[in-house]
Amino acid sequence: LRVLFPLLHFHKPWIETSYHGVITENMDTVLLDPPLVALDKDAPVPYAGEICAFKIYGQDAPFEAVVLNHTSGEGVLRASSPVDCESQKEYTFIIQAYDCGAGPSGNDWKKSHKAVVHIQVDDVNEFSPVFREPLYKASVTEGKIYDSILQVEAWDQDCSPQYSQICNYEIVTTGTPFAIDRNGNIRNTERLSYDKQQSYKIMVTAFDCGQKRAKEDVAVHIDVKPVCKPGWQGWNKRVDYEPGTGSKQLFPKMHLETCDGPLSGVRVMVELQTSHIGKGCDRETYSEKSLQKLCGAASGSTDLLPAPSLSTNWTLSLLTDSGRDSDLIYRFDGHQAANVPDHVVPQNLTDQFTIATWMKHGPSPGLRAEKETLLCNSDKTEMNRHHYSLYVHNCRLVLLLRRDFTQVDTFRPAEFHWKLEQICDKEWHYYVINVEFPAVTLFVDGVTYEPYLVTDDWPIHTSKIDTQLTVGACWQGGEVATPRFTQYFHGSLSGLTIRPGRIETQKVISCLQACKEGLDINSLESLAKDIKFHFNPAQSVLVVEGEDVDSINTAMTKVSYINSRQFPTPGLRRLHITTTVQCFGEDTCLLIPDIKAVVMVLPPSEPRITIAGSNRLVRPAGDLRGPLGVAPFKELHITSTFVDVTVICVMEVMHNLDYCDILVIGEELNPERESLEIHHSALLGKHLDATNSTSGISIYGVDSMAHYEQALRQVRYRNWQPATLTDRKFRLTCSELNGRYTSNEFNMEVTFKCFIHCISTLLQPPLIVCFPSSPAGAAPPAATVVIVVCIAALVVIVVIGVYRIHATHQEGTREDEEEVREPEVDWENSALTITVNPMEVMRDPLTFWEEHEEEEEEDEEQVGEMIGAESDNTDEDEEEEEEEEVKEREQKGTPEWDSSSITY
Repeated sequence: LRVLFPLLHFHKPWIETSYHGVITENMDTVLLDPPLVALDKDAPVPYAGEICAFKIYGQDAPFEAVVLNHTSGEGVLRASSPVDCESQKEYTFIIQAYDCGAGPSGNDWKKSHKAVVHIQVDDVNEFSPVFREPLYKASVTEGKIYDSILQVEAWDQDCSPQYSQICNYEIVTTGTPFAIDRNGNIRNTERLSYDKQQSYKIMVTAFDCGQKRAKEDVAVHIDVKPVCKPGWQGWNKRVDYEPGTGSKQLFPKMHLETCDGPLSGVRVMVELQTSHIGKGCDRETYSEKSLQKLCGAASGSTDLLPAPSLSTNWTLSLLTDSGRDSDLIYRFDGHQAANVPDHVVPQNLTDQFTIATWMKHGPSPGLRAEKETLLCNSDKTEMNRHHYSLYVHNCRLVLLLRRDFTQVDTFRPAEFHWKLEQICDKEWHYYVINVEFPAVTLFVDGVTYEPYLVTDDWPIHTSKIDTQLTVGACWQGGEVATPRFTQYFHGSLSGLTIRPGRIETQKVISCLQACKEGLDINSLESLAKDIKFHFNPAQSVLVVEGEDVDSINTAMTKVSYINSRQFPTPGLRRLHITTTVQCFGEDTCLLIPDIKAVVMVLPPSEPRITIAGSNRLVRPAGDLRGPLGVAPFKELHITSTFVDVTVICVMEVMHNLDYCDILVIGEELNPERESLEIHHSALLGKHLDATNSTSGISIYGVDSMAHYEQALRQVRYRNWQPATLTDRKFRLTCSELNGRYTSNEFNMEVTFKCFIHCISTLLQPPLIVCFPSSPAGAAPPAATVVIVVCIAALVVIVVIGVYRIHATHQEGTREDEEEVREPEVDWENSALTITVNPMEVMRDPLTFWEEHEEEEEEDEEQVGEMIGAESDNTDEDEEEEEEEEVKEREQKGTPEWDSSSITY
């Protein structure tokens, strides 16, 4: 048989020409159609009729064919490695069947024809849907229903259409006015309102066709925009301003919404409203006199509305407005007026003079308003002639100026009228009237105005009737039964002054009304060429004009607020912005709503003014009798500090003071025996003035702390009868900004040495000693001898003490004169005669001054001991001590009357 078998191996195996198979991904069994079976016609011959193998031909086909039954030829197709549908959905390759050959050795095997195998990989739903965007945003306009606001989209990594397609979307957030369809389109189910809600946030999920849900939901933000309304956007209603930071932008992100309208021009007006602050602006709140000195105004002005005091009591009955950051403001409600005393009224008004005042005034009440008088000079009795006056009538400012008949005898101008909006706008303005008769010029906030109406009149005939100057009304002293005020003023006044003989310059007027806060524009060079802008004189109103909206927007972002005061008034400043838009061929095409905002000026770091130094001065009474007296505040120091919260530390700051007051504590000064004064030379080169009275001294004027120190150190106290007192006490306080910041109360005590006081008392005549009568020739009793010896000893002590006073007085006078000596200082001491002891000339000057300085240091420490020692020693002990001291001096070569060694 073995020999015959090769003769029987005639046929090749046979298989189908094509196969189609299906395999599920991640599985290894392939379902073939038809099944894999190979046939051989050589069967049932062993080997030749059996199937031994299936071979696969193809690039990287991850399959293998396995023979299950050699005789029947059945086989199976398996995956040799994991199959992933997402990587490859189909495979095509070639398969052949091999028989077992001619014998057991497998030689001469035959193979079938090649069959094509197509295998499809079935998908498994292993992936969840994923949204293509991490966040979706959209905006809608209020009041509209949208078919689709936006579309969300998810995708799936699965390979089959069943599992890779998204079949449904769903809004997870409940209670929202939105819906979504199966394609991901979101729409609103009701009309939205911007006022009700400006934005919505909803969560959306997705499902694939295998109903597998997205692993993570997606957020959808929908903003509701109002119906396009032209106006400014991107601005804040409040802007905080830190004092000392210079200029700060008000609207850095501001822009104008025009709703795509065709514009040809835009005009914007920014107004800073500060009428509630002081005199309508954050000015330096110093007194009017201090401001005039700072601005270089001519001296000689008379303040008709000074602060009430004992010497300026005519303003006591007037109403003051005390809530204006220390500004002295008088408010007139139509019932207050004041008569200015005759000694205050300028009597020499010539052809040149100036009237200045701050005024805040509104429309006059009533249809036929009466005159409202600011100041009036009229007859005090008998007649009712008005010599000159300044009044408001129907929003007109009128100056009445009637000349005396002795000056002119023809018709001359008598009334000068100005009709201005500022007079009745209820805002503060600074009015200055310069009179160079017959020319009269009005300055309002630094801007000049000429009178539009001049009325000529006869001059007033001369008479012996006295005149009365009044403020707030006009005095009607004649032609009425009872003299009274009339033509009352309604409004507020401050700093009403008259300066006779000179007119004020434009520079000084601008300085006096200058505002420390206002509007500003940063980086002018970066503005577009078509931008035009201008400020009003006070820089409280800014007007910006341009043709391009973008240029206007850029200009508005550079509008700033600035306040140059070191200690500005805290609180709010209102901002008002009005906008006018022009279109091509139309006057106005868009109505832009006005903007109202505020600048909040934060409170500044308040300074702490500290006065320090020695608060007790002990000097011999003889020093007080000298022409210079003593300087109580010789060692005075003034400092100012504030707490910087940003760095948490205390810093010293230099700034100006405006007054320092030295008050006498206790009984007022007696002009017959004492004085407290400062020489005018101590104020030279400084912006300072001084007034003194029996109550003390007031030094005032805006100047540095160093200048105030120098002036206070030269204040002198004199007492030419020191025996009447033992000490004097003074209290010093200083102020910045009219009392807004005050220093500590520095108390100074000047003490006179007690021994000198006792000697002065003893020297008062007459000194009478009475002895009892005794028989002639009889020896005086023992008591009489003792009295005589005591008196002799006392006389010796008195002589030595008087010389000691004289020597100390001379030395103290020299020292004080060196301290206060200045060029051309005249203390009226030309008549003073100083007698120099010739023995002092013989001494070494250096030794004399060294002994004097050591003695001054020891005197204060030994005052108490000296008094006790002098009261306990007997007259004999005193004589013995004097003899010992004389011997010691003789040994040292010092004259026995050398006062430097005397202890008292």
